[in-house]
Amino acid sequence: MGYYIDLSTVSIDDYRKKLESAYLPPGRMILKEKLAERFGCLKREGFSNLLELLLALKKKERFTLLANNDCLPEAYLVILLREIKSINPRPNRLDEFPGISEKTLAGLKKAGIKDTRILYDFVRTPQSRRGLSETTGIPEPEVLELTRLTDLSRIKWAGVTFVSMLLGSGYDTLEKVISADSEVLHRQINLINREKSLYKGQIGLNDIKIFIQAAGDVPRDIEY
Repeated sequence: MGYYIDLSTVSIDDYRKKLESAYLPPGRMILKEKLAERFGCLKREGFSNLLELLLALKKKERFTLLANNDCLPEAYLVILLREIKSINPRPNRLDEFPGISEKTLAGLKKAGIKDTRILYDFVRTPQSRRGLSETTGIPEPEVLELTRLTDLSRIKWAGVTFVSMLLGSGYDTLEKVISADSEVLHRQINLINREKSLYKGQIGLNDIKIFIQAAGDVPRDIEY
């Protein structure tokens, strides 16, 4: 259990299969090219899981050595590294969410909680949420709302603005996003976007499909 997906549990073979069926932005479609050949090369290089691969790609010398392999061009490895790094997003800062009062932020800060990653450890179960409420004086219903935004923040590409849009659309838990109809969510998100002018232009249906798919990979371990 944890805020992030444990990349050491994702095998190279499983990730290859995921990329085969994944919705990808146009700039990352190179990852679908020569999948079997390129992942075969990665396995021959000794990689068995995503964590091993990520750590290697982040090291300049190892990256250069891998890029010298004819079946692993540098342009491909750059996009592969970017895609793997995006699986586990940066935590969202709590003081950037609209609607959280200064009093609540002060109570959280006093408890050493400044972002969704830290907050996760205090809200995973009803018992832990009750304890946080008692410690900080934040009412339990408000702690539950903080839990929901923490849950959503664990999804790839879920920044503060998009999490706020999801909450406004009624998709306030990871489970609800996973089970969402992509076309329905697409309409609701763009309705909020038109009303509030949060993003320039319209959010694409393919982007919503990618987001729902990413939600399915996040551990479902927050108890409501």
